Amino acid sequence: MRRSPGPFAHAPFRWLVAARMTSLLGNGIAPIALAFAVLDLTGSATDLGLVLASRSVATVVLLLVGGVIADRLPRQLVLAGSSVLAALSQAAVATLVLTGTATIPLLAVLSVVNGATGAVIFPASSALTPDTVPAPLLQRANVVLRLGNNGAMILGAAAGGVLVAAVGPGWGLVVDAAGFLLAAGFASRVRVDARDREPGTSVLTDLRDGWREFSRRRWVWIVVAQFSVVNAAFIGATTVLGPLVADRSFGRTAWGVVVAAESVGLVLGGLLTLAWRPRRMLAVGVACTLVSAAPALALGLQPPFVVVAAAGLLAGMAIEIFAVAWDMSLQQHIPSDRLARVYAYDALGSLIAVPVGEAVVGPLAESVGLAATLAGCAIAIAAATLGALASRSVRGLVRVS
Repeated sequence: MRRSPGPFAHAPFRWLVAARMTSLLGNGIAPIALAFAVLDLTGSATDLGLVLASRSVATVVLLLVGGVIADRLPRQLVLAGSSVLAALSQAAVATLVLTGTATIPLLAVLSVVNGATGAVIFPASSALTPDTVPAPLLQRANVVLRLGNNGAMILGAAAGGVLVAAVGPGWGLVVDAAGFLLAAGFASRVRVDARDREPGTSVLTDLRDGWREFSRRRWVWIVVAQFSVVNAAFIGATTVLGPLVADRSFGRTAWGVVVAAESVGLVLGGLLTLAWRPRRMLAVGVACTLVSAAPALALGLQPPFVVVAAAGLLAGMAIEIFAVAWDMSLQQHIPSDRLARVYAYDALGSLIAVPVGEAVVGPLAESVGLAATLAGCAIAIAAATLGALASRSVRGLVRVS
């Protein structure tokens, strides 16, 4: 019996995978490299949180504009242009770190620039996927794309720990810049049919239409509200406090392994979803989010790093199962010509509290202690997830096919 062709039979999808994998290979290294660059500079968790929060604030502020741009212009060209700007900003950060001229204000400003590119890259790349394959292949395409992305993140995270320990954080940032530049070339090769849209509409009209699509579906804004809390707590615990715990206990190279373990979990979760078709996919995905509290709990207890890595592995699996369920839910229930804007509202709501989490966990840890702060992050994740599951609209959403 002949097997039907998969998503890789379609050239636009192949180029999209190549673009995302190359940029994410560098991005797997960048958070580790930037975190330890700041810690080498000042040793302050508060400074690290402020630099990371600068990027998140810029992303959050500009996400809606990014969604409008991605629905108005050819998404592949939007993705390519944004990747070039991201490459330039990361190259500037690398130069400052390698030449010893980096300061916290300079790193924060360049983080703002990089965050602005992320505000466009995310809605453009997320909404582009359904344009690259026929509808029956959409779930497989989402899973394959995420598997490739997560594989790149695994390699990047592992390389990040080794590079930082061996030659310093600056070279990790060089690799990130190169990845974005190569990704821009791949994105420019994506060829998809032009989308129909109403001519002459204003940006405000586009934003109102996107908001209407977002707000009239109860399950959408409830899950986004859940992840406003989950992302702030998870990122604050793992991205800001995780490197601090590593510096005080099992070391930087081992932290790279911990981050890589989470990415391995993402791959395993993706593999599980290849043949996974529960009727109430969103409810299962949201329930899995409870497991993402495990890394914060483990870091607070400060066991051997293999235990922390195991917690990261399980969290990665849970996050990926949710992510596939969420992408399929949005792509099946939101009109294609408004999908990037809904993704932008989704990302805005999901990330709006992340800068607060990044900026607050450092001072909290210094005032009430690392263990108490990390336990609070885990409790916040669990409470927000149980609140979302209490909604019938979340539990009752049924997949289209």
